[in-house]
Amino acid sequence: MAQRPGRLESGIGWVIRNLDVVIAVGLGLTIGFLDVFGEVVSEDVSSGATLLVLGALAVGSMTERVRRRSDIQEVSADTRRALEDLAMVRSLSGSEVGEALSKAREQTNRWYFKGGTGTYLRAVTLPRCVEAATRQRTPLSIKIDIINPGSEKTCSDYARFRQTFARQRNTEAANAWTTTRTRKESYATVLAACWYRQRLDTLEISVHLSSGVPTLRFDLSESCLVITQDDPNRVNLLVARDQPLYDYYVTELHQSREQAERLDLHALPPLSDEPTVDEVRAVFDHLSLPLPSVFTDGDVGEIIDKALHADDPYRR
Repeated sequence: MAQRPGRLESGIGWVIRNLDVVIAVGLGLTIGFLDVFGEVVSEDVSSGATLLVLGALAVGSMTERVRRRSDIQEVSADTRRALEDLAMVRSLSGSEVGEALSKAREQTNRWYFKGGTGTYLRAVTLPRCVEAATRQRTPLSIKIDIINPGSEKTCSDYARFRQTFARQRNTEAANAWTTTRTRKESYATVLAACWYRQRLDTLEISVHLSSGVPTLRFDLSESCLVITQDDPNRVNLLVARDQPLYDYYVTELHQSREQAERLDLHALPPLSDEPTVDEVRAVFDHLSLPLPSVFTDGDVGEIIDKALHADDPYRR
């Protein structure tokens, strides 16, 4: 264990750091004592000594300014580094969300999603990631966690949640989010996952169905995590890969999937490039996730359209 410096060492260190001030004070006291008590110092010498003392003090003042400037620069550098670190977790609004998601898709072989019905996932993320993996001939891992379309209660609760924020914004979207629409949107995401799985052998995709109602959406790639929500008045977040929060949510999303129902996407009945109603019904029956008996062929056709031709919700 290192020993603390003694008083002598501390005193010497202080003198060295403030040598300019010590010299100035020493000269001033010496000349002052000789002039007052000895009367041996001439007026010219006294005036010169005074100038010397003032010069020493001026040098000391400049040295102190340099020292302070160095300290300020050091503090500024620390602040700048802190701000740079803070910028790794930043807020997103408006078109920035779409831009952040687009950048997150660049050079990534994995995508984890947790949210409500996955509209943006099947409209943009899934087709773009599959397209890139096909072009680059690289493996792709996608894990999807959405609400269970087979649970009418869960879908009803989610629709009510979406209606709440829509009413607060005084928009017509409140009437658009019904239990039936919510179920169709979620079924469409399941269908999209099955359809793309049959078209890319290197695609490892899993679908997990949750009974809880999520209030946030998580899109996680190899470079970042984007957290969004349905209320545009609230902030969305971008978390960089090298931030602890990113790793926390990797674990959180994993635990959420572990508690959800995982669909078995193996040995699925074939789906055409433009799936038929009978093909889609067969797929959902195979998944033990049959479509509601009240769904007509027109409803199934709407699910197909939502699965493969969904509109980008961030496009303006």
